[in-house]
Amino acid sequence: MDEPDLRHHGDAEVRGAGLTDLAVNVRTGTPPPWLRRRIAASLEGLAAYPDGRTARAAVAARHGVAPERVLLTSGAAEAFVLLARALPVRRPVVVHPQFTEPEAALRDAGHRVERVLLREADGFRLDADAVPDEADLVVVGNPTNPTSVLHPARELARLARPGRVLVVDEAFMDAVPGEREALAGRTDLPGLVVLRSLTKTWGLAGLRIGYVLAEPALITRLTSAQPLWPVSTPALTAAEACVSPPALAEAEEAAVRVAADREVLVAGLEKRAEAGVRVAGPAEAPFVLMAVEGAAAVREELRALGFAVRRGDTFPGLGPGWLRLAVRDAATTEAFLEALDVALARRRRGGLRGTVREGAAGRATARRPTPGTAPPR
Repeated sequence: MDEPDLRHHGDAEVRGAGLTDLAVNVRTGTPPPWLRRRIAASLEGLAAYPDGRTARAAVAARHGVAPERVLLTSGAAEAFVLLARALPVRRPVVVHPQFTEPEAALRDAGHRVERVLLREADGFRLDADAVPDEADLVVVGNPTNPTSVLHPARELARLARPGRVLVVDEAFMDAVPGEREALAGRTDLPGLVVLRSLTKTWGLAGLRIGYVLAEPALITRLTSAQPLWPVSTPALTAAEACVSPPALAEAEEAAVRVAADREVLVAGLEKRAEAGVRVAGPAEAPFVLMAVEGAAAVREELRALGFAVRRGDTFPGLGPGWLRLAVRDAATTEAFLEALDVALARRRRGGLRGTVREGAAGRATARRPTPGTAPPR
């Protein structure tokens, strides 16, 4: 089997295509107007060098930790590069399927990476005992992209131990109602590093803002690997705004809506089980992983019908039969499911394309957003 393309990301599925985007996990309708205004106002200060102290203190207060435990980054993806370059690890382990950038960054830094592959038969759930005791760096996502699995905090905590760095990617945790199973803010687990992103919930993929939570000594080591002024003034403004109490309340409301919209998508997919569709789950993130025979052909048919979905075969541990779908509103999901029926029927006929049904095609066209810069997720 060919080695997965670790550098293939969802934005490649929609770039320049003008499709209804179910490939990129950014909440639609973002950034909200109030956040746009805050960012726009920050442009008055572009002549000065960025000063991250206020934003750093705001992030620290949001998680109830000291500012010395916070590092602001140019998107959470930068943190993977910093960890790979700054830590003298000997046996790094990445738990897959998950976001591929951590492994890519480690390999680019010259590390030999060991994979622990979670199984569909186990619901892609984490088993801490599967991770080698000798691993001195462990990377795991929660909730995990692309499986949408939310691992129990107690199981993740079993991976923490002296002499090991445990990296938990919580880029999508703010899309989980109540942020259940989050480790952000925990200071009792040795070697714990939590990564957060503000690009998904708030639509800031083009601005690049995220942060690291870890013990001060590790934050100092990562800071030494950063260039000067790594986060721009507009991004710092966004960070401060997005961790404010009103923003957190808005994010929680959005997470509840996403959960309801996800139920509509999952229920629709499950109704198509006789057509060979199956859903990994239970899904807890703003995306759903589905399997179907002939997934590559189905994906191409969906593109012809106006919908972009994320291929799954570039994630280690998944094969060519997987697709990832971003959760959208119920109307968009209804149109997608109609298009999926057409794509599945065409697959059964050997991929011959007929006339697109007016209902699915019309609704798909009406809801196509203007393509934009998407995050590498």
